[in-house]
Amino acid sequence: MILAREISDDLTSLVKKIDAATAKNSKAKMGSFVVLCNDDEKTEDKLKELAKKEGIKKTILALIDLKSGPKGMEIDPKADITVVLYSKRNTKAQFAYAKGEMKSKDIDAIMAALPKILPEEEK
Repeated sequence: MILAREISDDLTSLVKKIDAATAKNSKAKMGSFVVLCNDDEKTEDKLKELAKKEGIKKTILALIDLKSGPKGMEIDPKADITVVLYSKRNTKAQFAYAKGEMKSKDIDAIMAALPKILPEEEK
């Protein structure tokens, strides 16, 4: 699960890699989704453009018009991108980045943590 406040190059890079990993791990029933938490009217079009331009096939892209995020979820208000890796409702790893903080090494760390949510036989 990725929660983001706006579309950025870092988010796009992460989503592309997550989408590829979701396709690769389909036998393990890995799922992925992005919730964009933004009340800007142009965000929906930007999200659709992202999906089309980057060829996102397996990752669900959603929009919620609350910058604070989905109700019931406590998202760090300073975080621009929050990634939660979970399996069977148990968080296995969590990452949060302020605007402009996420770098390629951080994306690599997220991708390296993916096996934590995959069944043993799929690792």
